[in-house]
Amino acid sequence: MARESDLKGAVQEQFGRVAPNYLTSAVHAQGEDLPVMVEAANLQGGERVLDAGCGAGHTAASFAPHVAQVTALDFTASMLNQVERLAGDRGLTNIRTRLGDVENLPFPSSTFDLVVSRYSAHHWARPGKALREFRRVLKDGGRFILSDVLGFGDPVCDTYLNAIELLRDPSHVRDYTLEEWSNRFAAAGFSLELFFPYRIFLHFEEWTERMETPEVNCSAIRALYDASPEEVREALQIDDEGHSFQCAVLRGTSSRR
Repeated sequence: MARESDLKGAVQEQFGRVAPNYLTSAVHAQGEDLPVMVEAANLQGGERVLDAGCGAGHTAASFAPHVAQVTALDFTASMLNQVERLAGDRGLTNIRTRLGDVENLPFPSSTFDLVVSRYSAHHWARPGKALREFRRVLKDGGRFILSDVLGFGDPVCDTYLNAIELLRDPSHVRDYTLEEWSNRFAAAGFSLELFFPYRIFLHFEEWTERMETPEVNCSAIRALYDASPEEVREALQIDDEGHSFQCAVLRGTSSRR
Protein backbone atom coordinates (compact mmCIF):
# COMPACT_ATOMS: atom_id res chain seq x y z
CA MET A 1 0.00 0.00 0.00
CA ALA A 2 2.91 2.36 0.70
CA ARG A 3 4.20 1.94 -2.85
CA GLU A 4 0.73 2.63 -4.27
CA SER A 5 0.36 5.72 -2.07
CA ASP A 6 3.76 6.93 -3.24
CA LEU A 7 2.69 6.53 -6.88
CA LYS A 8 -0.50 8.49 -6.38
CA GLY A 9 1.42 11.20 -4.59
CA ALA A 10 3.90 11.34 -7.47
CA VAL A 11 1.04 11.85 -9.94
CA GLN A 12 -0.37 14.74 -7.94
CA GLU A 13 3.03 16.36 -7.41
CA GLN A 14 4.19 15.98 -11.00
CA PHE A 15 1.02 17.04 -12.78
CA GLY A 16 0.13 19.67 -10.23
CA ARG A 17 3.27 21.49 -11.30
CA VAL A 18 2.97 21.10 -15.07
CA ALA A 19 -0.83 21.15 -15.61
CA PRO A 20 -0.85 24.37 -17.73
CA ASN A 21 1.60 22.76 -20.17
CA TYR A 22 -0.99 20.13 -21.03
CA LEU A 23 -3.65 22.67 -21.91
CA THR A 24 -1.42 24.02 -24.70
CA SER A 25 0.13 20.68 -25.74
CA ALA A 26 -0.53 19.94 -29.42
CA VAL A 27 -0.09 16.21 -28.80
CA HIS A 28 -2.99 16.27 -26.35
CA ALA A 29 -5.17 18.90 -28.05
CA GLN A 30 -5.00 17.15 -31.44
CA GLY A 31 -4.37 13.65 -32.74
CA GLU A 32 -5.96 11.17 -35.10
CA ASP A 33 -7.29 9.16 -32.17
CA LEU A 34 -9.71 11.85 -30.92
CA PRO A 35 -12.19 11.64 -33.83
CA VAL A 36 -11.82 7.85 -33.80
CA MET A 37 -12.83 7.78 -30.13
CA VAL A 38 -15.89 9.94 -30.79
CA GLU A 39 -16.93 7.88 -33.81
CA ALA A 40 -16.40 4.61 -31.93
CA ALA A 41 -18.88 5.71 -29.26
CA ASN A 42 -21.86 5.63 -31.69
CA LEU A 43 -23.34 8.63 -29.90
CA GLN A 44 -27.05 9.45 -29.97
CA GLY A 45 -26.88 12.80 -28.18
CA GLY A 46 -28.31 12.01 -24.76
CA GLU A 47 -25.35 10.23 -23.22
CA ARG A 48 -23.78 10.90 -19.84
CA VAL A 49 -20.03 10.47 -20.24
CA LEU A 50 -17.19 10.04 -17.75
CA ASP A 51 -13.72 11.15 -18.85
CA ALA A 52 -11.52 9.19 -16.44
CA GLY A 53 -8.10 10.73 -15.83
CA CYS A 54 -9.14 13.72 -17.92
CA GLY A 55 -5.93 15.74 -17.75
CA ALA A 56 -6.43 19.21 -19.23
CA GLY A 57 -9.79 18.24 -20.72
CA HIS A 58 -9.16 17.82 -24.45
CA THR A 59 -11.05 14.52 -24.62
CA ALA A 60 -13.97 15.89 -22.60
CA ALA A 61 -14.11 18.90 -24.93
CA SER A 62 -14.17 16.61 -27.99
CA PHE A 63 -17.16 14.67 -26.67
CA ALA A 64 -19.11 17.54 -25.10
CA PRO A 65 -20.72 18.89 -28.32
CA HIS A 66 -22.18 15.46 -29.05
CA VAL A 67 -23.61 14.36 -25.67
CA ALA A 68 -25.80 15.57 -22.82
CA GLN A 69 -23.11 15.82 -20.15
CA VAL A 70 -19.43 15.04 -19.59
CA THR A 71 -17.98 14.55 -16.13
CA ALA A 72 -14.23 15.19 -16.24
CA LEU A 73 -12.52 13.35 -13.39
CA ASP A 74 -8.87 13.71 -12.40
CA PHE A 75 -6.69 13.04 -9.36
CA THR A 76 -5.04 16.46 -9.60
CA ALA A 77 -6.97 19.64 -8.79
CA SER A 78 -4.80 21.88 -10.98
CA MET A 79 -5.65 19.72 -14.00
CA LEU A 80 -9.33 20.29 -13.32
CA ASN A 81 -8.64 24.03 -13.32
CA GLN A 82 -7.35 23.61 -16.87
CA VAL A 83 -10.51 21.72 -17.85
CA GLU A 84 -12.68 24.55 -16.56
CA ARG A 85 -10.56 27.08 -18.42
CA LEU A 86 -10.82 25.10 -21.67
CA ALA A 87 -14.57 24.61 -21.32
CA GLY A 88 -15.03 28.32 -20.67
CA ASP A 89 -12.92 29.31 -23.67
CA ARG A 90 -14.98 27.03 -25.94
CA GLY A 91 -18.35 27.84 -24.42
CA LEU A 92 -18.96 24.23 -23.38
CA THR A 93 -21.53 24.42 -20.59
CA ASN A 94 -22.15 20.68 -20.23
CA ILE A 95 -18.73 19.77 -18.79
CA ARG A 96 -18.47 19.41 -15.03
CA THR A 97 -15.32 18.56 -13.10
CA ARG A 98 -14.82 16.13 -10.23
CA LEU A 99 -11.75 15.38 -8.16
CA GLY A 100 -11.31 11.65 -7.74
CA ASP A 101 -9.41 8.42 -8.25
CA VAL A 102 -10.16 6.07 -11.17
CA GLU A 103 -9.69 3.11 -8.81
CA ASN A 104 -12.32 4.39 -6.35
CA LEU A 105 -14.87 6.34 -8.35
CA PRO A 106 -17.13 8.71 -6.36
CA PHE A 107 -20.29 7.81 -8.30
CA PRO A 108 -23.21 5.42 -7.80
CA SER A 109 -23.46 2.28 -9.91
CA SER A 110 -25.04 2.54 -13.37
CA THR A 111 -24.49 6.31 -13.62
CA PHE A 112 -22.91 6.63 -17.08
CA ASP A 113 -23.56 5.51 -20.65
CA LEU A 114 -19.91 5.85 -21.67
CA VAL A 115 -16.49 5.98 -20.01
CA VAL A 116 -13.52 7.32 -21.97
CA SER A 117 -9.86 7.66 -21.04
CA ARG A 118 -6.94 9.02 -23.05
CA TYR A 119 -3.21 9.04 -22.19
CA SER A 120 -3.93 8.33 -18.53
CA ALA A 121 -3.83 4.56 -18.05
CA HIS A 122 -0.03 4.31 -17.95
CA HIS A 123 -0.26 6.09 -14.57
CA TRP A 124 -2.65 3.56 -13.04
CA ALA A 125 -1.14 1.32 -10.37
CA ARG A 126 -4.06 -1.11 -10.54
CA PRO A 127 -5.63 -0.91 -14.00
CA GLY A 128 -7.75 -4.00 -13.39
CA LYS A 129 -9.41 -2.31 -10.43
CA ALA A 130 -9.99 0.84 -12.50
CA LEU A 131 -11.71 -1.19 -15.23
CA ARG A 132 -13.92 -2.91 -12.65
CA GLU A 133 -14.89 0.52 -11.36
CA PHE A 134 -15.73 1.64 -14.90
CA ARG A 135 -17.91 -1.44 -15.31
CA ARG A 136 -19.67 -0.65 -12.03
CA VAL A 137 -20.55 2.95 -12.94
CA LEU A 138 -21.63 2.04 -16.48
CA LYS A 139 -25.16 1.06 -17.35
CA ASP A 140 -25.63 -2.40 -18.86
CA GLY A 141 -24.43 -2.29 -22.43
CA GLY A 142 -22.40 0.87 -21.79
CA ARG A 143 -19.06 1.34 -23.50
CA PHE A 144 -15.51 2.00 -22.38
CA ILE A 145 -13.10 3.60 -24.88
CA LEU A 146 -9.40 3.76 -24.12
CA SER A 147 -6.56 5.46 -26.00
CA ASP A 148 -2.99 5.09 -24.77
CA VAL A 149 0.57 4.10 -25.57
CA LEU A 150 1.05 0.34 -25.94
CA GLY A 151 3.88 -1.69 -24.49
CA PHE A 152 5.79 -4.25 -26.54
CA GLY A 153 5.59 -8.01 -26.43
CA ASP A 154 9.34 -8.11 -26.97
CA PRO A 155 10.94 -7.76 -23.51
CA VAL A 156 13.95 -5.75 -24.70
CA CYS A 157 11.85 -3.16 -26.51
CA ASP A 158 9.36 -3.08 -23.64
CA THR A 159 12.12 -2.47 -21.07
CA TYR A 160 13.63 0.40 -23.06
CA LEU A 161 10.21 1.97 -23.61
CA ASN A 162 9.23 1.97 -19.95
CA ALA A 163 12.70 3.02 -18.79
CA ILE A 164 12.57 6.04 -21.08
CA GLU A 165 9.05 6.88 -19.92
CA LEU A 166 10.01 6.63 -16.24
CA LEU A 167 13.12 8.78 -16.64
CA ARG A 168 11.01 11.47 -18.24
CA ASP A 169 8.08 11.17 -15.79
CA PRO A 170 8.53 9.70 -12.27
CA SER A 171 4.77 9.10 -11.99
CA HIS A 172 4.81 6.68 -14.94
CA VAL A 173 3.79 3.13 -14.02
CA ARG A 174 3.75 1.11 -17.23
CA ASP A 175 2.71 1.15 -20.88
CA TYR A 176 0.60 -1.99 -20.96
CA THR A 177 0.62 -4.38 -23.91
CA LEU A 178 -2.41 -5.20 -26.06
CA GLU A 179 -2.48 -8.68 -24.53
CA GLU A 180 -2.54 -7.20 -21.02
CA TRP A 181 -5.43 -4.91 -21.97
CA SER A 182 -7.34 -7.72 -23.67
CA ASN A 183 -7.09 -9.85 -20.52
CA ARG A 184 -8.13 -6.97 -18.26
CA PHE A 185 -11.08 -6.02 -20.44
CA ALA A 186 -12.37 -9.59 -20.27
CA ALA A 187 -11.78 -9.91 -16.52
CA ALA A 188 -13.70 -6.68 -15.86
CA GLY A 189 -16.68 -7.74 -17.98
CA PHE A 190 -15.97 -5.93 -21.25
CA SER A 191 -16.00 -7.48 -24.69
CA LEU A 192 -13.12 -5.99 -26.70
CA GLU A 193 -14.58 -4.93 -30.05
CA LEU A 194 -12.29 -2.38 -31.62
CA PHE A 195 -8.58 -2.03 -32.13
CA PHE A 196 -7.33 1.07 -33.94
CA PRO A 197 -3.52 1.29 -33.99
CA TYR A 198 -1.74 4.60 -34.53
CA ARG A 199 1.57 6.25 -33.69
CA ILE A 200 2.50 9.57 -32.14
CA PHE A 201 5.80 11.29 -32.87
CA LEU A 202 7.24 13.04 -29.83
CA HIS A 203 9.81 15.77 -30.41
CA PHE A 204 12.36 15.25 -27.65
CA GLU A 205 12.65 18.86 -26.49
CA GLU A 206 8.89 19.46 -26.43
CA TRP A 207 8.23 16.10 -24.77
CA THR A 208 10.68 16.69 -21.93
CA GLU A 209 9.93 20.41 -21.51
CA ARG A 210 6.21 19.68 -21.15
CA MET A 211 7.02 17.48 -18.13
CA GLU A 212 9.86 19.77 -16.94
CA THR A 213 12.16 16.75 -16.89
CA PRO A 214 15.48 17.49 -15.10
CA GLU A 215 18.50 17.79 -17.38
CA VAL A 216 20.20 14.81 -15.76
CA ASN A 217 17.24 12.63 -16.73
CA CYS A 218 17.20 14.05 -20.25
CA SER A 219 20.86 13.10 -20.56
CA ALA A 220 20.08 9.59 -19.31
CA ILE A 221 17.32 9.21 -21.94
CA ARG A 222 19.69 10.33 -24.68
CA ALA A 223 22.25 7.82 -23.41
CA LEU A 224 19.64 5.09 -23.68
CA TYR A 225 18.87 6.26 -27.21
CA ASP A 226 22.56 5.99 -28.12
CA ALA A 227 22.99 2.58 -26.49
CA SER A 228 19.78 1.03 -27.80
CA PRO A 229 20.04 -2.03 -30.07
CA GLU A 230 18.72 -1.84 -33.61
CA GLU A 231 15.40 -3.52 -32.81
CA VAL A 232 14.68 -0.85 -30.19
CA ARG A 233 15.64 1.98 -32.53
CA GLU A 234 13.25 0.56 -35.12
CA ALA A 235 10.44 -0.09 -32.64
CA LEU A 236 10.62 3.44 -31.22
CA GLN A 237 11.62 5.04 -34.55
CA ILE A 238 14.38 6.96 -32.80
CA ASP A 239 16.02 9.76 -34.77
CA ASP A 240 17.80 13.05 -34.06
CA GLU A 241 14.51 14.83 -33.32
CA GLY A 242 12.85 12.36 -30.98
CA HIS A 243 10.94 9.10 -31.16
CA SER A 244 7.57 7.57 -31.99
CA PHE A 245 5.34 5.48 -29.71
CA GLN A 246 2.86 2.84 -30.82
CA CYS A 247 -0.63 3.54 -29.47
CA ALA A 248 -4.15 2.18 -29.83
CA VAL A 249 -7.80 3.03 -29.37
CA LEU A 250 -9.67 0.15 -27.72
CA ARG A 251 -13.43 -0.13 -27.25
CA GLY A 252 -15.24 -2.50 -24.95
CA THR A 253 -18.95 -3.04 -24.32
CA SER A 254 -20.04 -4.04 -20.84
CA SER A 255 -21.84 -7.34 -20.43
CA ARG A 256 -25.16 -7.56 -18.64
CA ARG A 257 -24.95 -8.08 -14.91
